[in-house]
Amino acid sequence: MVESTRILLIDDNERSRCYLETVLGFLGEDTICATSSNWQPCVTTFTEQASQISLAIIGTCDAIHLQQLLADIYNWEAGIPFVLVGKHEVSGFTDSELQSRIIAKLEPDLSYQPVLDSLHKAKLFREHYSRLRNFEGVNNFNMFRSLVGKSKAIQRVRHMMGQVANTEVSVLITGESGTGKELVARNLHLNSARADKPFVPINCGAIPRKLLESELFGHEKGSFTGAISSRVGRFELADGGTLFLDEIGDMPLTMQIKLLRVLQERSFERVGGIETIHTDVRILAATHKNLEIMIEEGSFRQDLYFRINVFPIEMPSLRERAEDVPLLLNELIGLMESEKRGSVRFNSGAIASLCRHSWLGNVRELANLVERMAILHPHGIIGINDLPKKFRYLSEASEKEGKSETFFDFGNSAISTNEKSDQSLLLPLHGLDLKEYLSNLEKDLIRQALQDSRGVVSRAAGRLHIRRTTLVEKMRKYNMLKKQNTKYEIEQEKGIPEQVDPHEEKLEEVDSLDLEGDKTAPG
Repeated sequence: MVESTRILLIDDNERSRCYLETVLGFLGEDTICATSSNWQPCVTTFTEQASQISLAIIGTCDAIHLQQLLADIYNWEAGIPFVLVGKHEVSGFTDSELQSRIIAKLEPDLSYQPVLDSLHKAKLFREHYSRLRNFEGVNNFNMFRSLVGKSKAIQRVRHMMGQVANTEVSVLITGESGTGKELVARNLHLNSARADKPFVPINCGAIPRKLLESELFGHEKGSFTGAISSRVGRFELADGGTLFLDEIGDMPLTMQIKLLRVLQERSFERVGGIETIHTDVRILAATHKNLEIMIEEGSFRQDLYFRINVFPIEMPSLRERAEDVPLLLNELIGLMESEKRGSVRFNSGAIASLCRHSWLGNVRELANLVERMAILHPHGIIGINDLPKKFRYLSEASEKEGKSETFFDFGNSAISTNEKSDQSLLLPLHGLDLKEYLSNLEKDLIRQALQDSRGVVSRAAGRLHIRRTTLVEKMRKYNMLKKQNTKYEIEQEKGIPEQVDPHEEKLEEVDSLDLEGDKTAPG
């Protein structure tokens, strides 16, 4: 183990604790011994930071409090793996994160090899966790867009990715079009030991069959008509890294045979060449087709299927995880705003209606809808009647009958006034510039108020519940006075007194230059 790390040994039985400490000391491991009730004070006494704990070994412990103990350690430092010694029942754990961190279970009478294996697994777990944490801290969050969600289906996918990312085995990613198969492949590459090497994708269905061999293996000059120079193939480009074969189900049988040979022998020749080129690539493949049915039909080779299907990952369709639609909306809007492509919001009724859609195009279809709404209603709030007809599964009237409370839309999420006070706002993963967001929101509301008031500034100020001078100052701040050819400005230039509807409440007149005295105005 690393010299600066220690093992946290928790055992409520003093005799058993001393025995385990002796065994670990014999193996050269530094330990911090504690009981389940005082482990935190002991840790803080002997370590300066949580990352110095490499492993937590749990011996004799009350079964009722075991899950709570593991949860407390997890909340203190999420990257600590667990090894359980003795008979501990964990099948009833409700938290899958805790179960995933239990890397080994040992018998009370310890054996040399199982203990060494456990220590080795703990080291690999810590290294992998640190790589994931560092990656999430400095890399592009856009890679995780299609993995946003709290549903069990997407959590299962994340768990499987964590198990296979840092291995060398081939992965077959299946699922409908638009579910984010390529993003899963990119994440697997970026969280592997090959992360600093190339990730080379190729869509086997988008390239003509006659050119696919050249694209994969390259060709020599003059090998066929149009080959005016030598060309490097995707296998050479991906050397040392990852080759992603998208839509491998569309690959013709002749190419499947050649691909199988490359996977078996890790070598190939360019088209028209005689030199054998050795390659070191990890193969990730994806398809929306059922390859097992294709094997029965004779359109896909069974031996190739077994070669690429070492570790299958099935991406769930969006209709199978409808509860993730609000979170996906939040992230898609955040991505659009970060790229300066506009913004839009959805109220609770619209979100509820979208959750009932079948989403045949999955996340891609949802992303297209968000962009379309941002074009049709820039910086607006989308209600049910604003959605395209095929997305309307509820009516405005039915929503009002069922929910009479007021909804506020902030940060892409509809938060109800009568929801629990600890309801968290759905902030985009990459965060947002709060000052810029609020400024854009304020400008949009001012623009809408002026339009509704036909350019009469005093009426627009009344709609916004602020004084007229405050509104004029805000318009000057956002450089909107020149853009808004308001009726108020024309009348003021001509010296015509402002005409106010007698039924409207007369606003208090304040000198426009006395801005300091206007700070107490509401808004």
